[in-house]
Amino acid sequence: MAGIVKPPGAFAVTPHKVSVCILLQVYAPPAQISVPFPFSTVNQHNRLGLFLLSLTKSYDDIFEPKLDELIHQLRGIGGLLNYWLTDHLTSKLLALSSPDDLFNFFSDMRGILGGPEAGVLEDDQVILDPNSHLGMFLRRCILAFNLLSFEGACHLLTSIGTYCKEAISSCPPYEAPHLDDSSNDLETPPEYENMELENLVFEKVTEEIEARERAGGRVSFHLHAPQALVGLVEEFKHGGKLREACHYAHPTSNTLRDPDPSGGIFLRTNWQIQGFLQEQADALEKQGSSFSLNDFELMLRQLQKLAPELHRVHFLRYLNGLYHDDCIAALENVHRYFDYSAGIEGFDFVPPASGCNTFGRYEIALLCLGMMHFHFGHPKQALEVLTEAVHFSQLQSNDTCLAYTLAAICNLLSETGISSTTGILGSSYSPLTRIGISLSVQQQLFVLLRGSLKRAENLKLKRLAASNHLAMAKFDLTHVQRPLVSFGPKASMKLRTSPINVCKELRLSSQLISEFGSETSSMTTDGAFSTAWLKNLQKPMDSQVLSQESGSGSNNAFQFCAQPSSVPASVLQLVGSSYLLRATAWEIYGSSSLARFNALVHATCFPDVSSSSDTALAYLKLIQHLAVFKGYKDAFAALKIAAEKFLSVSKSRILLLKLQLLHERALHRGHLKLAQQVCDELGVLASSVTGVDMELKTEASLRNARTLLAANQFSEAAAVAHSLFCMCYKFNMQVENASVLLLLAEIHKKSGNAVLGLPYALASLSFCQSFNLDLLKASATLTLAELWLSLGSNHAKRALSLVHGAFPMILGQGGLELRARAFIVEAKCYLSDPSFSIFEDSDVVLDPLRQASDELQLLEYHELAAEAFYLTAMVFDKLGRVEDREDAAASFKKHILALENPQDEEDPLTNIF
Repeated sequence: MAGIVKPPGAFAVTPHKVSVCILLQVYAPPAQISVPFPFSTVNQHNRLGLFLLSLTKSYDDIFEPKLDELIHQLRGIGGLLNYWLTDHLTSKLLALSSPDDLFNFFSDMRGILGGPEAGVLEDDQVILDPNSHLGMFLRRCILAFNLLSFEGACHLLTSIGTYCKEAISSCPPYEAPHLDDSSNDLETPPEYENMELENLVFEKVTEEIEARERAGGRVSFHLHAPQALVGLVEEFKHGGKLREACHYAHPTSNTLRDPDPSGGIFLRTNWQIQGFLQEQADALEKQGSSFSLNDFELMLRQLQKLAPELHRVHFLRYLNGLYHDDCIAALENVHRYFDYSAGIEGFDFVPPASGCNTFGRYEIALLCLGMMHFHFGHPKQALEVLTEAVHFSQLQSNDTCLAYTLAAICNLLSETGISSTTGILGSSYSPLTRIGISLSVQQQLFVLLRGSLKRAENLKLKRLAASNHLAMAKFDLTHVQRPLVSFGPKASMKLRTSPINVCKELRLSSQLISEFGSETSSMTTDGAFSTAWLKNLQKPMDSQVLSQESGSGSNNAFQFCAQPSSVPASVLQLVGSSYLLRATAWEIYGSSSLARFNALVHATCFPDVSSSSDTALAYLKLIQHLAVFKGYKDAFAALKIAAEKFLSVSKSRILLLKLQLLHERALHRGHLKLAQQVCDELGVLASSVTGVDMELKTEASLRNARTLLAANQFSEAAAVAHSLFCMCYKFNMQVENASVLLLLAEIHKKSGNAVLGLPYALASLSFCQSFNLDLLKASATLTLAELWLSLGSNHAKRALSLVHGAFPMILGQGGLELRARAFIVEAKCYLSDPSFSIFEDSDVVLDPLRQASDELQLLEYHELAAEAFYLTAMVFDKLGRVEDREDAAASFKKHILALENPQDEEDPLTNIF
């Protein structure tokens, strides 16, 4: 029947394709030279060609557009040409009233194709290259029509009639004259309201044709039809009732609007459907859990019902469950996908070498399963499955899958807390373990990264190579490279990280944008560009000068300006990730300004192509910068906006930043109960139920120790910090160890054991030098100066020298708290120095204290602010300035009272528990 949905793998003639063929005949009419009628300029002619090219390549939907949608898109031509094309298209469609009309139409379509049979061509004659995209499309339409039986031609006629009738019924009244044609009436005449006789004759014709087909094969209506049947058909044709009979047996236009496949819905080509599914997968990856779960699942089920042989639908349902944290649905659909398609459909991997098993790709199924375990927080199961995928990739000689699997293992080892891989990782792909050398997890990670990068470069997998360069940059950022072997001659080496190597890897990754073309399929570039081009047809051009100068005189012109870039979104996403990694690198190295600049570049230039988690991370880095340099008021206002914008990631990174800011503000205000409550929430986030995130676990323990320190529980704080140091040492988290050692020095300083704190401060300085942690080194230097100052006034000059040595870094890149601490320590060094006279140069002490008190009030840091005002009052007392002393003392009492009686303001962000 007419409403049968054709499978996406078979190219079938549909009413929409007939409409495109009619427009192709307008674009390249036979036996016309120069600019053909009705075009007045070459520009108008090229516009229609570009429109047809985009129409046959776009994949904005799985169903072909209806006639009214096509007419709406044609309005982008602009001017009077739009009405002429609409009238011509509808009149041609309505003129197709019999199978002979269809046969004559497709016979005429052969005339617009070039080739040896086209004869002598004029130099400026418009003709369609048969090997071009539009030429191939037209050839496929002609071939598909030639394969139709007589019944198939009748079905096509019925579909065309309903296709036109639905467009006329849905168009506004003032546009109806442009779609109507008095010579082609779609309504059934009154004398043919009773169609029982005609239906009986038509069914008899159909039965005899089907019997003939069963007996002797296919019967084409224009070549092999018997004379009796031809006579019956001619009788119906001359009576004008064949089309009405087809309409009588076909559902009405209202039924066509129903998503039921019997309603005349036609799927697009396999190429377009695959492109649409790829676009939905990219959108799902970008938006994450904010992507509509139920609507997308309903669409996938409908597509699976209409085209059950399209197994990639199961893979999209797996991704839908994965990003919406539905483990059961994701596991079920990934098994279905590989059970039905053997992992062959929908992957762009390079095919394995000849001679291997091509009946299935078990290694790819293992790779997807391992990534699913990694996503749901099961690192050990993921590592076991990925290790098995490595072995099967080697057995099947699938080097591409092996390269991707090694990259996944590298990502797993770098993101999760696995202290030992003994008994999990094999030794068949590690050249060092073969000779009996045991490697740590970090050394194995380095070997795997190098191996994966080399494989990706050899296989010319540009995107994977760029991703591996980013992974290498991240590894070099936090690890000191040591020799992997412990024998033989050793060259002298400095145990330090190399920022040069980090910048080198980031630069190599960014060069991908100029080399992506060799790995990008036409589906990704042409289809995405055509889809975006069609969507932008109705958008007004930004420049009114172009509209005024256009020959058509219409503002509804084609959107040739500001079209989207043809660079694939995955490539731009990698480039954006490099800017995020740059921001992280500059944060570690201590350059706050460059970190803010790179985060701002990502948030400004890559929000449309990056995933929601990456975009949220860029926003969070900017919010952290606000909190450090502007105070909590601006930071909380920006955080509220980010929480509303990124609802899908509110459970992870945004919630973590909320807790971090609330904890910092609670400690500064002296609200230890709220600080401990926040620590408990961080402990819940860091639990092993949702997977072990070592960074989150370290953050929770670090803040717990700081809370105990603020409560003057020194022994408990030292125990927590010592346990955290052991954990970081076990997992080779040396950058975090620098902060833990500095915290231990702070604990001993506040407990009055300055001598015990000196070794920890010096050890923290050593770690900061090895890992180029310049800003943390300045903070450790400040703590070391305070420890020396605690040993007595004899060490005041040494402490002051340390403070002045750290001032360039602190004043250039430090935040409000670090700057205020430096000013207070400097003032204390001057006041502790016996050789310093407050009467000779009081401003040397008062100016730093004044700046410190101003910056601490922005942070609401009551303890340090009280100390600053106390020192100020003491200086004024020595100078005999009683009024200034009383003002400073009043401010001191104010901060002490606020510290002893903390009160929470009405802030909606505090209601998160």
